Amino acid sequence: MPSETLSVPLDESSFQSVLCVAAHPDDLEYGAAAAVDKWVRAGKTVTYLLATRGEAGIDTMSPDRAGPTREQEERDGAAAVGVDVVDFLDGFSDGTVEYGLALRRALARQIRIRRPDLILSLTHEESFAGGGLNQADHRAVGLAVIDARADAGNRWIFPELVDEGHEPWSPKQVFACNDPAPTHFVDVTGHFDAAVESLSAHEQYLTALGPSYPTPAELLSRILGAGAEPLGVEHALLGRLLG
Repeated sequence: MPSETLSVPLDESSFQSVLCVAAHPDDLEYGAAAAVDKWVRAGKTVTYLLATRGEAGIDTMSPDRAGPTREQEERDGAAAVGVDVVDFLDGFSDGTVEYGLALRRALARQIRIRRPDLILSLTHEESFAGGGLNQADHRAVGLAVIDARADAGNRWIFPELVDEGHEPWSPKQVFACNDPAPTHFVDVTGHFDAAVESLSAHEQYLTALGPSYPTPAELLSRILGAGAEPLGVEHALLGRLLG
């Protein structure tokens, strides 16, 4: 992480509404929920959109049970940071999400419905900050978000969306969290406990990962604390600002 990129705070006065987009329930809880808690408390409008219901994410639970379980855990995690609108796309399966026109269209539709100033997503790069490999669904959704942002603002791309009553909308920017080459950060000092509560709501998912898996507090200490010290803050959400 180049040190000069870590000194740039995200201009939080430049947006009032945020659409948070991720592939699975729990993705937004690995750090982004701290920023969400900050923004909701500041009076901003924040909504969630998940591409899947995470139905393939619990080895000990069949997809037909895991999907509803994880959907509810996501709603509970969102509620912990003040978010009461959580939408799920239909037609995309956990573990096999493919980048393509269908995904871009579905995301563009939701962008036009929610009309956010900022889209928060996860990085589409092959690895996260810190070097961990990024999963296929994350990469597909992360890249599609970038393209859907442009699609949503062009009435001649997916013109059927206009026929459905969804007029074009152009979000100002995309903030891709946990990117290996971050350009901006959000100071989330004071919002760590809310983020822990949000991740802890994914109880059955986390339990299935086994007793050796780090606790929510341990995980978030690493994610939100690792890059914060050079910035002079206690906790920070790092990401790459696009657009």
